[in-house]
Amino acid sequence: MTGSPVLAARIRNFTFHDAAAPALHDIALSFAPGSFTAVLGASGSGKSTLGKLLAGWLPPGGHGKLAGFLEVSGTRLEFDGGAGDPRIDPAQWGRHVGFVPQDPATVLSTVRATVAEELAFGLENAGTGRGAMHAAVDRTAGLLGLEGQLAQDPARLSGGQLRRLAIGCAIISGPPVLIMDEPFASLDAAGARELSALVRALLAEGTAVVILSQAMDAPLLEAHHWVVLEDGTATASGSPGRMASGSGLLPAAIRRPGHEAEQGAVLPAAKPAASPGVPAALQLSGVSFAYPAAQGARTRSRRSVRGAWRGPAPGAAGLDAAPAVLEDVHLAVHAGEIIAVTGPNGAGKSTLLRHFNGLLRPTAGSVLVGGADISGVPVGRTAASVGLLFQHPRDQLFERTVGREVRFGLERLFGHGAEERAAAALEATGLAGRAGEHPAELPASGQRLLALATVLARKPAVLALDEPTVALDGTGLGLLDAAVRRAAAEGAAVVLVTHDLGYARSAAHRIMALDGGRLVPA
Repeated sequence: MTGSPVLAARIRNFTFHDAAAPALHDIALSFAPGSFTAVLGASGSGKSTLGKLLAGWLPPGGHGKLAGFLEVSGTRLEFDGGAGDPRIDPAQWGRHVGFVPQDPATVLSTVRATVAEELAFGLENAGTGRGAMHAAVDRTAGLLGLEGQLAQDPARLSGGQLRRLAIGCAIISGPPVLIMDEPFASLDAAGARELSALVRALLAEGTAVVILSQAMDAPLLEAHHWVVLEDGTATASGSPGRMASGSGLLPAAIRRPGHEAEQGAVLPAAKPAASPGVPAALQLSGVSFAYPAAQGARTRSRRSVRGAWRGPAPGAAGLDAAPAVLEDVHLAVHAGEIIAVTGPNGAGKSTLLRHFNGLLRPTAGSVLVGGADISGVPVGRTAASVGLLFQHPRDQLFERTVGREVRFGLERLFGHGAEERAAAALEATGLAGRAGEHPAELPASGQRLLALATVLARKPAVLALDEPTVALDGTGLGLLDAAVRRAAAEGAAVVLVTHDLGYARSAAHRIMALDGGRLVPA
């Protein structure tokens, strides 16, 4: 960890076009070869903006005005916010600084059919020889536990697998700097261990690693240096030992290990007793499902929202058999009950949730909502009873303002009560004062809470939440927790898929594990 910095910045201020105030100001950073730096900050502190600026994803001039300098591998560019400022070539900058954004899908080309082709995309563009390219793909896949997915369509990856692929795309060419925004989000325990091992290996090779996070993830305790970002500026810095030891230098909203205990009620209320003669709010009986081997990936991504993909009958002509994602799954969730579903990346947890409202149809077995079989029922009709929070808010948000997003469809469903429902949902998610903003202007945590608000406003009988804690700081987690408990207290059945075992233990009446297609008590 010696020598001249491979990346440095002095940001007097950076202001987005049409913004009234700077997004970043008074920040000085320097990263030496082999250094490990964690930038910690709550939602909206400016972490993602800082990461994109350092990585060349927000070139000054095109996206905003920068006063200060950026320096990479000994080349310094000075900016004063004027028309004569130098221009950054993102492709050239990317050869020096690898970047993994908070939404891993945005780093992918979207034009490659397999994981292997996606990994090789940048090397191909750089003219890397075929032999070296194959070796690099195999090596990178091995480092990230993606060997078994090399022939798979990226659209078929789980959230955690997609994050691993994005990391692979960022490191495969060996840039001297790697910046990752919330890289541990949506990773299972094995994925987190593999990422920690990868970081150590990169540091040993001399790569400077920068991780942006709103949580004190355990691997960050190994960092050489922490920087705290608050309201767009660096407010504190130092060693993890000094910063994490109750120094008061960390904002309260940064999530800490065991943070769930600070949210109020640590354990959920007693599991509600099932009423005699009243059917379960949600029941799965012998549900099995497999995606078509040849066509499933493309069809699933194209039709996951607007229509349902029914898996092929065993032995269907023209389609090869594929391994079962779900196999003889049984589950009953009663009104007022909260169930958490855990399992490794790629186990099929998101696939399971999409059966609840008919977005996917089982190849065998049945799904009942309120005692009624939903086979053959249009997805839109079932969705009135089953509210699904997708793992990625981008799959759920499309309106021009936060308020319009939550009100969408409510008037048709509830008439004069629509405004009251929308206002209550925005209040519950802490977004009451942001109704006029564009959803894209919200930080990642705000977008997730907005997607949750669109579900809460309909007060469905079943809430199905896919990785709801991802991208939430401590404040956001508290809002989510209160909303989940309130919905259950009002009679909703709640199923949440999560890798956040701490939150699952604090919120759920039961924890189930999905692995090998089977759902069993954890």
